[in-house]
Amino acid sequence: MFVDHVKISIKGGDGGDGMVAFRREKYVPNGGPAGGDGGRGGKVIFEVEEGLRTLMDFRYKKFFKANRGDHGQSKNMHGRGADDLIIKVPPGTVVMAHEGGPVLADLVEHGQQAVIAKGGRGGRGNSRFATPQNPAPELSEKGEPGQEIEVTLELKVLADCGLVGFPSVGKSTILSVVSAAKPKIAAYHFTTIVPNLGMVETTDGRSFAMADLPGLIEGASQGVGLGHQFLRHIERTRVIVHVIDMSGIEGRVPYEDYVTINEELSQYNLRLSERPQLVVANKMDMPDSEENLAEFRKQLPEDVKVFPISALSRKGLNELLFAIADLLEVTEDFLLHEVSEEESDKTVLYKHQPEDIFMITRHDDGAFVLSGSSIERLFKMTDFSREDTIRRFARQLRGMGVDEALREKGAENGDVVRLLEFEFEFID
Repeated sequence: MFVDHVKISIKGGDGGDGMVAFRREKYVPNGGPAGGDGGRGGKVIFEVEEGLRTLMDFRYKKFFKANRGDHGQSKNMHGRGADDLIIKVPPGTVVMAHEGGPVLADLVEHGQQAVIAKGGRGGRGNSRFATPQNPAPELSEKGEPGQEIEVTLELKVLADCGLVGFPSVGKSTILSVVSAAKPKIAAYHFTTIVPNLGMVETTDGRSFAMADLPGLIEGASQGVGLGHQFLRHIERTRVIVHVIDMSGIEGRVPYEDYVTINEELSQYNLRLSERPQLVVANKMDMPDSEENLAEFRKQLPEDVKVFPISALSRKGLNELLFAIADLLEVTEDFLLHEVSEEESDKTVLYKHQPEDIFMITRHDDGAFVLSGSSIERLFKMTDFSREDTIRRFARQLRGMGVDEALREKGAENGDVVRLLEFEFEFID
């Protein structure tokens, strides 16, 4: 089954917890703190695997989680970092933060990797908190939670040229004749329901990838028929090969087909109209094809060249393949996603991204609810089984301005403050 659009959830591994421990050895009085740090959590990495052609593997498994780091140990031994979780995806996969959201990665080359969810850092052991004022602290941190995100994966096939046109104009037949691909061919509409890919080699030794895309119909850009589902696969093609049934055997007018398909392409994505296009008049072995071709050429602009062929008898195919190869040599790749001039593959651009420190809302039961990525991460890294860490957590909240903000919201002595599953009383 061909799957080209899925939604999945991924989570980086949590960091390992830091440890509270003390050095206890014979003849070593006052050994001091010796708790080690936790190991980092594993990252979730997407990697291109050349042999894959579909996102079928993600149809039934929707959640991927990297392993957490090992906990710290006594004698200042740090926990081991977790291995990264590498997820294989087919070439041409676009990773978006959510449906229609910002693009996180565009993966096209074999072996190309992208880190989608980072693992959490390991918590610090008590030896990290030793000071002259407190040489034997009973403080430690839990591991930082790994990044959790829902992403949408879209597969856009990698082809140099794409065959487009109405159903049953002969696209699959052309691909089967000029390449080793074996697409399904039958005398009914929408025989092709998935994109087919084939490698084409001309007699002069040039080669390129050709995609046979499911037939388009009027309204495809708005989701009619199969067109909207597979129009995305045209986006990567550098050259569009527009196939038209010149026999008119189904009662359609060739020029109207030409105008309708181009309109659908431009409505789906205006940049598709920038792609160089070759017009192919197929089924020239049928009666009335010559007369229809003559009329078709009269209606076309003078600079549009038409290649009359018969895929069934293989007439005119060599000239068409040479024209495609020539056009590909002078046509550069079209960027699917704009990249800032400051960013490149060889440099990393670090940008300041202000975090949502905390937000205060009022629940229906009267409790004040604290939320925000920073304060929730701090809560998850606090070990509430130890009195010292609870006091440290309270000091951190005060330093962040939570107490003052609660007073401004009207909090008084004894009011309930809720943070995730933890509740405590506000004391002024």
